[in-house]
Amino acid sequence: MTVDTNHEPHLPVVTKVPTQEQVIEAIQDVIDPELGINVYDLGLVYGIHIDEDGFTSVDMTLTSAACPLTDMLEDQVSLALRNITNGHTLNWVWMPPWGPDKITDEGREQLRMLGFNL
Repeated sequence: MTVDTNHEPHLPVVTKVPTQEQVIEAIQDVIDPELGINVYDLGLVYGIHIDEDGFTSVDMTLTSAACPLTDMLEDQVSLALRNITNGHTLNWVWMPPWGPDKITDEGREQLRMLGFNL
């Protein structure tokens, strides 16, 4: 499924192209409601592509294809990116499947603080 916000008239026009770091920082505001850590450090973001016009494409997966939170996470990503990009597309990808090996070191530390043993 793809979410395209490039044509929403209420979005502000960004005057400069965001950096990869700015997009990552914005996506780190999106929290997985089941685990309580952000989707980037959880390893759910597989790729970020920013074109010269500031349009951003995010490749993302879920811990399970049957996750009931897809719509909520789409909305949160859209809110996180709306003020720093000139539109975005969210591409749900399923290959390779997500696994705990994709969690960042920061994500592992956050999970340990929540009582998970990784």
